[in-house]
Amino acid sequence: TLNSNEKILLALGCSRFWYLCFSWVYSFLSLIYPNYLYVHPIFPLLNSAQNFFNCSNLWFSASLCVFFCITIANFRNNFFIYLKVKIDSIVPWLLLGSVLFSLVMGTTIYNVMDKALSNNLNFTSQGRIWKAGIRIDQHFFPHYFIIGFGYATSFSAVILSALLLLFSLW
Repeated sequence: TLNSNEKILLALGCSRFWYLCFSWVYSFLSLIYPNYLYVHPIFPLLNSAQNFFNCSNLWFSASLCVFFCITIANFRNNFFIYLKVKIDSIVPWLLLGSVLFSLVMGTTIYNVMDKALSNNLNFTSQGRIWKAGIRIDQHFFPHYFIIGFGYATSFSAVILSALLLLFSLW
């Protein structure tokens, strides 16, 4: 069996490997077959998969920072001692939450790309006349809010764990 540190590192390594694979496929298609990216499901699927693995890289790195902060830091707080004792049982749930949130981010990017590509159609086509008066940011504001919230949360978790570790070692 793997310990908690190895589980996080294995998940981080796998997500980075698949991120590089999807980036390679995207670069290959854009160089060799640039018109193939304009086929409807290919471009949103590649972007959403690439964003899914990028977001999972971010969240697995943040969970690794939080894990090291909890295992290394020496605080006498009861909640911190409880986290230090229960960290091995928390890590699988933390990894599952990271994957689920990355999946939410990937589907959000797919929806944004799908709406952006469908808005490029002619506004005089059937069923599109009423959408000409709606501003574009009304469509994308909830998606950008979710994406920004995800990046801000992981960034604040990394900064908070680094500051707690510095204060503990000081």
